[in-house]
Amino acid sequence: MERVNVYIDGSNFYNLTRDVLGRVDIDLGQFAAKLVGDRELQRTYYYNCPLSAEHSENARSAQQRFFKALARTPYLEVRLGRLVKRSWNCEECDHPHNRWMEKGVDMRIGVDLVSHASKNLYDVAILVSGDGDFEYAVQSAKDLGKHVEVACFQRGRSDALLKASDVMHELEPGFFADLFVR
Repeated sequence: MERVNVYIDGSNFYNLTRDVLGRVDIDLGQFAAKLVGDRELQRTYYYNCPLSAEHSENARSAQQRFFKALARTPYLEVRLGRLVKRSWNCEECDHPHNRWMEKGVDMRIGVDLVSHASKNLYDVAILVSGDGDFEYAVQSAKDLGKHVEVACFQRGRSDALLKASDVMHELEPGFFADLFVR
């Protein structure tokens, strides 16, 4: 039986489920199991960044409750990067702007994908992201003899990532019908 690891790019998944589905209350354990199907789920890895003290208390509390729920999900590990504030002046209006940027998340996903392949921890990896930054990590895992599938929404997906993957699962609203928590 094929052993499968699932790697979820948390921010990418959250933003797209919010925009495409209009809600984010998805049971990620059941989501991973549904992606894996009748194969053997080894482990699910969920990557994100904790909100900073500058974010609202309500948002930070909600995120911490979510992370604690994930920690109770069997065979799921949460891996965290960090948020860094970047400032710039708008060329059109010359006003200063701030934006929070994830640091360490994409690199960590790519390193885990390749490291786990080299340690023979899976036969198939399912990457839940449409981010083209993962193209080379996907190719490297394949070069190590592993199969790599990508699960993503049509919106925001990279053609280069899809070309590098072995199989693409297009996530559509109907797929999530039985996966909502509320």
